[in-house]
Amino acid sequence: MQQPLWGVDLGGTKIEGVILRSLTDIQPILRSRIDTEGNKGYEHILQQIVRLLKEMQEQTGLHPTRVGIGTPGVLDPVLQTMKNCNTTALNGKPLKKDLEQLLGISVELANDANCFALAETHWGVVNEVSPNPRMVFGIIMGTGVGGGIVYEGKIWGGKHGIAGEWGHNFLDESGGPCYCGKTGCVETILSGTGLQRFYTQISGKEKNLKEIALSTDTDPFAEQTMQRLNLFFGKAVSSITNMLDPDVIIIGGGVGNIMSIYKEGMESLRQHIFNNRLDVPVLKPSLGDSAGVFGAAALVAE
Repeated sequence: MQQPLWGVDLGGTKIEGVILRSLTDIQPILRSRIDTEGNKGYEHILQQIVRLLKEMQEQTGLHPTRVGIGTPGVLDPVLQTMKNCNTTALNGKPLKKDLEQLLGISVELANDANCFALAETHWGVVNEVSPNPRMVFGIIMGTGVGGGIVYEGKIWGGKHGIAGEWGHNFLDESGGPCYCGKTGCVETILSGTGLQRFYTQISGKEKNLKEIALSTDTDPFAEQTMQRLNLFFGKAVSSITNMLDPDVIIIGGGVGNIMSIYKEGMESLRQHIFNNRLDVPVLKPSLGDSAGVFGAAALVAE
């Protein structure tokens, strides 16, 4: 009998768990969530994950032999410690090793953007539009900018564990300093935070991203901000397309809900790729907030 798939999405504010029947039957047996309480430190986060999985076992009578966990950073393949986590208590910690010791089972970790891409590939919009793609690139454009690569149904993590991290490619000096220590990263320009900051710089006013996107007809500064988004979207995504030439690109995160990306942004992409036409579909995701935890469960599928 096939073992159910257990997944955990470790977020900054919540930890969500799911038990799926199989890769071909994703009707959840159970979904559950608790608060992360990350301000209480690394050891507390570990205990919260243990607590969630214990409660799931008690509610279902099932016991995992492996669990997949989506993380807000990545496990360094050499050092076997976490890095690039916005939940900073995790950085430098041997999360996989510690969880395996506490749980007594095998644990598979992957960045949350990779989990997003994996879920959308197996069960989401990718499967609907382009069944059995060889390569999928999943974009996250929200508070930050990240990405993940799925190759032949599996996450491609890379030598350093940073495959897909296009948010920290150089894009333009006008983005200014990035928290990573470099200047002009994709994230400084295309993140929701970066776009709002640009709007404030040119207008002297503050608006959230949704307000900016909805006021382009009456606010010339909002129009300028959206023009900036669309131009640099094409430039940034062209580097992905030229390098990887994926079969499908999916856009998640709040910035991905701005519809001009799929018209003016795509026109910019057409102008900047090394090809005389654009064939790759650029899609909005279909799984919503299920993508992260479903993708984590997919990490332990055979």
